[in-house]
Amino acid sequence: MLNCKEAARLVSEGMDRKLGLGERLSLGLHLALCRGCRHFRRQADFLRTACRYHPSGATRPEEK
Repeated sequence: MLNCKEAARLVSEGMDRKLGLGERLSLGLHLALCRGCRHFRRQADFLRTACRYHPSGATRPEEK
């Protein structure tokens, strides 16, 4: 079973690469049991989306 630090690492890595089957299963089990890590994942998703569309002149995904 993952601890919260390992789960946070996998949440972050999962935003940049496809997680392996074992990683996805371990993370899914941890997220099912840990409300704090579910909140962390939602916050990370929100921040990633907000950064993509911030009007600071950064390119949007469809402009790449």
